[in-house]
Amino acid sequence: MSGGARILVVDDDPIVAESLAEFARAEGHEPATARSGDEALAALAAAEGTRPFAVMLADMSMPGMDGMELLRRAAEAHPATVSLVLTGYGTIESAVAAVRLGAVDYLTKPVVDHELRLALERALRQQALVSENRALKRALDTRYGLDSIVGSDARMLRIYDLIEAVAPTRTTVLMTGESGTGKSLIAHAIHHRSGRRDKPFVELACGSIPETLLESELFGHVKGAFTGAHTDKVGKFLAANGGTIFLDEINSASPGMQLKLLRVLQERRFEPVGSNQTVEVDVRVILASNQPLEHLVASGAFRQDLYYRINVVKIELPPLRERVSDIPALAGHFLKVHSAALGRTITGFEPDAMDALRRYAFPGNVRELGNIVERAAVLTRRATIRLEDLPPTVTGQEPQVIGRLAPGMLDRGGPAAGDPGAGGVAGAAPLALEDAMRAPERQIILQALRSSGWNRLRAAEALKINRTTLYKKMKALGIDPATEARAG
Repeated sequence: MSGGARILVVDDDPIVAESLAEFARAEGHEPATARSGDEALAALAAAEGTRPFAVMLADMSMPGMDGMELLRRAAEAHPATVSLVLTGYGTIESAVAAVRLGAVDYLTKPVVDHELRLALERALRQQALVSENRALKRALDTRYGLDSIVGSDARMLRIYDLIEAVAPTRTTVLMTGESGTGKSLIAHAIHHRSGRRDKPFVELACGSIPETLLESELFGHVKGAFTGAHTDKVGKFLAANGGTIFLDEINSASPGMQLKLLRVLQERRFEPVGSNQTVEVDVRVILASNQPLEHLVASGAFRQDLYYRINVVKIELPPLRERVSDIPALAGHFLKVHSAALGRTITGFEPDAMDALRRYAFPGNVRELGNIVERAAVLTRRATIRLEDLPPTVTGQEPQVIGRLAPGMLDRGGPAAGDPGAGGVAGAAPLALEDAMRAPERQIILQALRSSGWNRLRAAEALKINRTTLYKKMKALGIDPATEARAG
């Protein structure tokens, strides 16, 4: 049994109260006593700011505020504390009433030590579950609340308003925007602020599932529906029943799948693959596309009726390059998250590092910014992120070897007739690939070594190679740490 828990014993009989407290103390807990309901509520309130009580053991028959009223008020004001009740006049009716008010167990006087010990164990297990649940909810609030969606750009402010307006409804939501703009985070935020927040949130990227399996993933199948269907499978729609389903990359759905989705969205019913039984679901649907659906409708690649069915409320997420003013706030947010995860104190970015982030185009959008900040937080040895902590792609120092090749070099393994070869000299023999890659590879390894303070283990981790491979490459490329460090 877990020891050291704080237990509040509430009984108007001082002998009984002290006896129960002594038992709790002998079990390794930290008891306190109260002589009335008012005194108990005051003790619970005082403990909230320091170390809350895990369990309250309360008598049901007390002058003034009785045990039922105490149980009711304690459950409302102090939900993290679980309750046990005891009385000398136990009845089925009072036991049921106490349990409905949240009591974990109901004991009658005189209390047997063995029964009390078991009841305390059950109460402490219940309290641990309650505390874990509350912690998880706080974590969800932090991760998926609107506070986690950072940005003050005018378009982002409009998106916040849309989330607030649409979240309480059942309305279908369509999100558009490039990959990495935060569509999944917005979908989570909508679900989390809805009346469905305690129900399932199910996410599926349609583009990641082969077309032959997508129908089974969404709607499930029955045993024997196809080769390999050895058991019944519950699909994503049924798994999300009562909650929210988020279908990402809806633009990749085949015409046949689009037709099935149209029916589900209209009727909220479907048949699992291989079954004739119709299943009805209560599910809120959020969809996302990383391509403009209007263009796909115009070209005939996306059903027009499905587009009109899902385009009820549309949220367009701008790429990060169009909301440069949000980059400092986003970078600061990611730095706070990652430095906390690393157990380090990193206070911010040097001006030249932040300038480099503002200038960068971020083809991977917010997701790429998060990865860049995480990498910098891992590699830096200082209290701030400097320019050299950022990857070469951001600082503009990454060699563009392929980009400098003549156009004909990529055609059939050599330069086209009349095109200059390697080095820009017409007719000159092209460099061997190994020789062409030697200089950029050396530069990349040097950058990783400098960013890690010449710590080869960290440099190898940043390069995603093992340390032995790094040593061999340093030797082959003539990288001497002492010489290079002196050279700057």
